[in-house]
Amino acid sequence: MKYEWKKHEKEFYGAKTIPALLSVPMQSYILISGTGNPNQEDFSNRVAALYALAYAIKMGFKAAASSADAATEIQDFSVYPLEGIWRQKQNGDLVKEELEYTIMIRQPDFITEDMVRRAMEAVKKKKPNPLYEEIRFDTMQDGNCIEILHIGAFDDEPASFAKMDQFAAKHGLERREGCHREIYLNNANRVEKSKRKTILRYAVK
Repeated sequence: MKYEWKKHEKEFYGAKTIPALLSVPMQSYILISGTGNPNQEDFSNRVAALYALAYAIKMGFKAAASSADAATEIQDFSVYPLEGIWRQKQNGDLVKEELEYTIMIRQPDFITEDMVRRAMEAVKKKKPNPLYEEIRFDTMQDGNCIEILHIGAFDDEPASFAKMDQFAAKHGLERREGCHREIYLNNANRVEKSKRKTILRYAVK
């Protein structure tokens, strides 16, 4: 069986264009942090390093699961979408050069730290990249969040955040932190800006 997040985890990746409240449990990720404008080369290099490791993890798991002595129902899995947690260094108008971010790719619950370590060793040999040294494997628990599906350009996200803020006020909820999470459901480089699909989330109390 191939584990596919689109089918098995609709509660986390099936956001609608109207705000909703959900609870996000502990989840595992490979992560890398950075600063600056996401339109610059450094950001795209970090994304590329993450994906290289993500696919190495997938291929390593698939090879192990298909071995003669493997006794597992799941033989393969779909790589999860890219996510990012974003924070601006100072309050005020958005200045992309002052952004701080951690981008990540979620890992299935059956992927262990040892599997990630072995995949890292393999990808370092096959596709050397100094940025691998900055990637880490860790868990995060967002807890109670408001989310919405934003369709359109990234620069138009404030309109969706306004809907989320209105939903929070209506239900007596308060934003917990000054950062937010974005989950990119399609490749921004392969679709028109008007068709980009991004889940926006922020934690509430």
